[in-house]
Amino acid sequence: MQYATPQDPAVPAAASLPELIAQARAAQTASRLEVGLNLAGQAWALGLSQGQVSEQIEAGRLRCFFLMRRGQLADMLAAVEQLLPLMRAGGASPGLCEVLRWTALAAADQGEFETALAAAQEAGAAAKELAELRLESVALNALGMVFERMGDPWQAERLMNEAAALVREQATPFEQVVALNNLWTVAMGRFQLLRDTGREAESQQSLQRALQLGRQVRPHLRELGDPYAVALGDSHLGETLLHLRQLDEAGVFLDSAQRCCQEHGFLALAGRVGCLRAELAQARGHADAAYAALGRLLHEMVGQSNLAEQRRLHGTAYRCARQLGLNEAALRHLEALTLLERRRASAQLIAQSRYVASRIEAQRPRAGEAARAPEDTDVLRDPLTGLGNRRLMEQRLPELVAEAQARGTPLTLALVDLDHFSAINAQHGAAVGDRVLQALAGMLQDNTRGSDLLLRYGGEEFLVVLPDTVPDRAFEVCERLRQCVESFAWSELAPGLDATLSIGLATAPPHSTDLLVARAESAMYRAKHLGRNRVALA
Repeated sequence: MQYATPQDPAVPAAASLPELIAQARAAQTASRLEVGLNLAGQAWALGLSQGQVSEQIEAGRLRCFFLMRRGQLADMLAAVEQLLPLMRAGGASPGLCEVLRWTALAAADQGEFETALAAAQEAGAAAKELAELRLESVALNALGMVFERMGDPWQAERLMNEAAALVREQATPFEQVVALNNLWTVAMGRFQLLRDTGREAESQQSLQRALQLGRQVRPHLRELGDPYAVALGDSHLGETLLHLRQLDEAGVFLDSAQRCCQEHGFLALAGRVGCLRAELAQARGHADAAYAALGRLLHEMVGQSNLAEQRRLHGTAYRCARQLGLNEAALRHLEALTLLERRRASAQLIAQSRYVASRIEAQRPRAGEAARAPEDTDVLRDPLTGLGNRRLMEQRLPELVAEAQARGTPLTLALVDLDHFSAINAQHGAAVGDRVLQALAGMLQDNTRGSDLLLRYGGEEFLVVLPDTVPDRAFEVCERLRQCVESFAWSELAPGLDATLSIGLATAPPHSTDLLVARAESAMYRAKHLGRNRVALA
């Protein structure tokens, strides 16, 4: 498959850095991806050689945009690794939120779910720091898309509805397109999961919901005027109509999407549309032509298509080959599809275990603790530090949050993490590590009130619940604690020992214990991304 490349005059060899960036922005506006990628690459190299950091950041942002739109997701994620340290050094910004959102979507499509979750959470934390509801909304939508790619459309829809509630009537065409296209993906994902499982009524409801969303987004697409979004919307509607067996109308939208992809060089999206057109040919009774087209796509998209599209291509090729009686070919495609499914499932399980399941499991009381007598107060205390444990958190934190909501008073959570604690244990031994934790527990008690709830959250993490405390005051408390730890005479415990803290703060509302802890955790990871030994607000 060959795509037309817009004919643009060559960039003058002596073009200055501002000229290169201006031309790259113009290429972005006109969706001239190959030209724009070349210009952004030149600008990145020139900015690096001249030490022009702000210009280099803008060139890097444009380079990531063009790579993402072309579907070169592995290259895009590699470019992000070079760009993000420069952007993070400047603190939260709309550009940082945007690049993190792209990272979450690209990593999810590549099956790199841990990277995707971390990027989406960081984007949300940066948006909250900027107090930008629109940025927070699209970041939350990106987090929903990560869960959809992980095979959980129900959790994805919950997050997307929460994102919609943040902006409501204030949403611009961009937020409307993001929300509706993502909800379409969720509805279609639910349809794919439910069909052929004996839940036909539910699967058809999801398909009708996808049709409604596909039509609902069209006025916003015209207002937005982004060719990529238009092509994506056309492909969505074409796919929905294909499953509804409205084949002629499906063909109209898929043809429109294909023309747009060819005109602008949307390579990965073109592969997806090509696969859908092959499915359409099969539905019309032309399995042989469909299988031939899929073979060409599989050959041409090597190294370009993401994990989800590879699964789609091999799944459709398997069905075509089986229909044609090509048993050996069908088996090859089925084996490839099974391998891709295993890759996705294993990546999903690893990500969930580290970001969700481990948290849930850690909050459950151990069997030995459950067997203790109710009057045994040690069941609520961490034996090493004497602070409360997770069981105490389960009892007290919901009460404190509910009380703050009922009284209309502030409440702030601080998640406190010892920097490089594993290195302390490795270098100085576990006994010294325990003494560090005990010393930190003492400093926590010295710098908080008796009404505050102090908990050992797990390992080297501590949770501090500060009732009747506004964010500014909580920041002062945590900054005082951070300075206390930084200036402590750690070398008296062990020669060469040093310790610092990264602290994340989150304030109610929302009056949800899980969401407050998650936001405090996101802020804590932001503090680490910014260089550790600091306090960050969610």
